[in-house]
Amino acid sequence: METSRKVFAYITRGEEDNRELLVFEYKGEPEVGLQVPGGTIGDGELLIDALYREVKEETGLPRNVLEFVGKIHKYNYYPAHKEKAYERNIFHFEYTGEKIDEFEHTIKSKGRDNGLVVQYRWEPIEGLPKLAADQDEAIELLEY
Repeated sequence: METSRKVFAYITRGEEDNRELLVFEYKGEPEVGLQVPGGTIGDGELLIDALYREVKEETGLPRNVLEFVGKIHKYNYYPAHKEKAYERNIFHFEYTGEKIDEFEHTIKSKGRDNGLVVQYRWEPIEGLPKLAADQDEAIELLEY
């Protein structure tokens, strides 16, 4: 079975009782579901380099507003509709920039998502809506 390596970023803000997670939906395509920034690790690309590249491509946020907390989980995801496994590496960042409740970003990448517009917002972790493709699998592992 083919395995594709992925990185995902749980970007949070706020204190324990009010902690929020940065999530997005594709503009005009809510059926795709609520997601967190992430993507494929390129051939020969270091895990950490892929993480920062994907966060920049998908959010537009500069590194200086993201405090790296650490890696929180690694597991294999097996979608029912594909003969493929996805190695998921999930990392945690704390957002330290100015308060912005929602924003749009046009993805700039070499992938098939290039040019897509995504709408970001913060969702309370307590009562978080279900994320697409089980991207919320490791939410309970976030350190407070």
